[in-house]
Amino acid sequence: MAKIGGRRGIVFAVLVGLLAAVGIYLTMWESGWEKETDGGRAQAGPAGVSGTGTEPGAGRQASPEPPRPSATASDAPFDVYSYLPMTKQELAAAADYAERFTAEYGTYAHDEDPAAYGDRLKGYATTEFAEVLVRARTSPGFVEANRADEVVSTASAKVRQIRQVQDSSVVFVVACTERVAAKSGATERTDEYAVTLVPVGADWRVHDLQPADEGQEGDERPSGTGG
Repeated sequence: MAKIGGRRGIVFAVLVGLLAAVGIYLTMWESGWEKETDGGRAQAGPAGVSGTGTEPGAGRQASPEPPRPSATASDAPFDVYSYLPMTKQELAAAADYAERFTAEYGTYAHDEDPAAYGDRLKGYATTEFAEVLVRARTSPGFVEANRADEVVSTASAKVRQIRQVQDSSVVFVVACTERVAAKSGATERTDEYAVTLVPVGADWRVHDLQPADEGQEGDERPSGTGG
């Protein structure tokens, strides 16, 4: 009986050793599987995101903006007068008329008969505007001031700008330079006027004159003169 008990103890000890070895193996196998599985997750990441933490599409470059058309100089002929309601010759004649009138407007002398000066200006103007123009430039105040200082003014004029062109009128900005000799001393000044011309038959007539900063927009009603 003692021998049988001893054998059973040996068998029992062997079984315990085998079970322990199997347990150790299972534990090591499970641990290795979990590591392998976790590593795969780290590489793949959730919903296809890589394990580096980079956002999807972060490495993409924005598509370039398509080229826009730009204005370029052209060698093609461009006749600006074909877009105007008058020919080049007609516009040149109007500009010359505006210059001659403005030069006459700034040329006067203390010893000249005011009526003669008025008649010179009246010849350039429409009938309606002539009355306004002559009344302003031959007023007692203007005449007496020039006589008192013995003023002699000689003027020249130059068109600086075409402000407006219409079928019924054209407005020029004209610079008038007056060289004045007087008892108070010699002076020179330049004023700019907006001069409105209207066609009368085959010719032109001045229909309005104002300081250029007030100007006209082709209004056919004459207003008071500016100087």
